[in-house]
Amino acid sequence: MERGSSGLQRLVREVAKFGAVGGAGILVNLGVFNLVRHVTELPVVRASVIATVVAIVFNYVGFRYWTYRDRDKGGRTRELSLFLLFSAVGLVIENGVLYLATYGFGWDSPLQSNVFKFVGIGVATLFRFWSYRSWVFKALPARETVADAEAILERAADSPKPRQQVR
Repeated sequence: MERGSSGLQRLVREVAKFGAVGGAGILVNLGVFNLVRHVTELPVVRASVIATVVAIVFNYVGFRYWTYRDRDKGGRTRELSLFLLFSAVGLVIENGVLYLATYGFGWDSPLQSNVFKFVGIGVATLFRFWSYRSWVFKALPARETVADAEAILERAADSPKPRQQVR
């Protein structure tokens, strides 16, 4: 199999796992949002921010221990800091869409709030996928690259050593 196609297969698997965790995170996000919105008297965007924070915690666990479990685990403090930074940007994107719909256009019915919450999640997800895979969960060297390097080292160790000339 060609390296390009195996790289594409890895990307497809990664997107599928990211999507599975993200899909579950969307359900958590929308569920908490609607629960908080209907049980409390909090304004819509505050309820959304609470839901987004709960989903961020849920997603970190899913991404770290399932989607990106084979990625570099060194520097967890750095990883968590970057995850929280990019998640905060995603939170602003997601809730900015809802804020604009609610307070900019006056679309505040439960259906409209859920639609624009969902749209905000979608836009923020594009940013999060790029930032998490590029900066937070850094890839380890590809297995093929490591295997190639090991093979080169083995051949070098097995080859006869050149004789040094004595002067």
